[in-house]
Amino acid sequence: MSTAELLRLAFSRLRRARARAALTMLGVVIGVGSVVALVGVGKGTTSNITASLSSLGTNLLTVSPTGRGSSAASLTLDDAAAIARLDGVKAVAPEIQASATVAASATNTTDTSVVGTSSAYAYVRAYSVWQGTFLSDVEVDQALRVVVLGATVATDLGLGADALGSTVSIDGLPFQVVGILQAKGGSGFNDPDDQVYVPIGTVSKYYVGGSSVRTIGVSVGEGASMPSVRDAISEELRVRHGIGAGDTDDFSIFDQAQLLSVTDSISGTLTLLLGGIASIALIVGGIGIMNIMLVSVRERTREIGIRKALGARRSDILSQFLVEALTLSAVGGLIGIALGLLASAVIGQIAGWGFIFDPLTVVVATIFSLAVGIVFGVWPARQAALLDPVVALRFE
Repeated sequence: MSTAELLRLAFSRLRRARARAALTMLGVVIGVGSVVALVGVGKGTTSNITASLSSLGTNLLTVSPTGRGSSAASLTLDDAAAIARLDGVKAVAPEIQASATVAASATNTTDTSVVGTSSAYAYVRAYSVWQGTFLSDVEVDQALRVVVLGATVATDLGLGADALGSTVSIDGLPFQVVGILQAKGGSGFNDPDDQVYVPIGTVSKYYVGGSSVRTIGVSVGEGASMPSVRDAISEELRVRHGIGAGDTDDFSIFDQAQLLSVTDSISGTLTLLLGGIASIALIVGGIGIMNIMLVSVRERTREIGIRKALGARRSDILSQFLVEALTLSAVGGLIGIALGLLASAVIGQIAGWGFIFDPLTVVVATIFSLAVGIVFGVWPARQAALLDPVVALRFE
């Protein structure tokens, strides 16, 4: 019997029992749809996290103090200057931070973070300026009262492009607005858009005091080895801080590339986990197919006996029932893929990472649904093929 004839018989049988076929396919639809949707969510989450981390800076190393109490203030502006002189270092941005209330008027105020830094900060942390300019070397060197607004702060204060040159107050002190940054996207603690940026000396003078810095951002030059630069920074700071060979560092160096690698690994595991959980529903759908096919074999026992009496071989009967099971799983799989992609697109739009289409996921889901049809359809098909035609003809 040809493949075309087998498919014609399979669809003819499904049309005669539409309700049963629809309910049988429902398990496969839910299973395949869940796999496609959850894998899409996993990949979207991975893409979103990776984009957020990449937006923090390119070839970025972050040096932070690790001491407690009086030893916590272990990094200084002199440390930053020494790091900037090392081979392979493209730019350095020391950073200190304070919390303050920023006001554009009596009614337009917001509580935010005030970041004191250098003119290289925008390059090191990969910020783009929407209006105006970032802090200049002259403004930083002279510790002028100028400010660059993050996108969220500018929105909260009701300020736009015409705000350049205007004055805002930070905890009562007037600052001139020289720039507004492009939005990076973020939320929660340390939202990169919910900050304002002023010369580091200004923050140290009016809000923090002392010469210590919270972190030092280091941008490694193109072609330079990140591990080599990290080792050079570590050696320089150990010498400057008088740390002996057996002593513990009072600083840590955070490698952005390492975090991206770890994030990719964790996200990949998460995607596999989500896909594995969704596959359980697909297996349940396969069991439903097997159950219905066994019922179908019993209901059609006499039909099978007649076909065998007319000369049908075991292979013909086996193929007929196996193709029926494959048709159920394939149609259910295609519907599930369509619904899964739709769900993935809707979730992506709501979550903000958009629709991420991965052809490999669709291919794997299709193969998996067909495999379910074969695995759970073989036994019923074999049961039908092994029926004794004499016994089958006597069946009522």
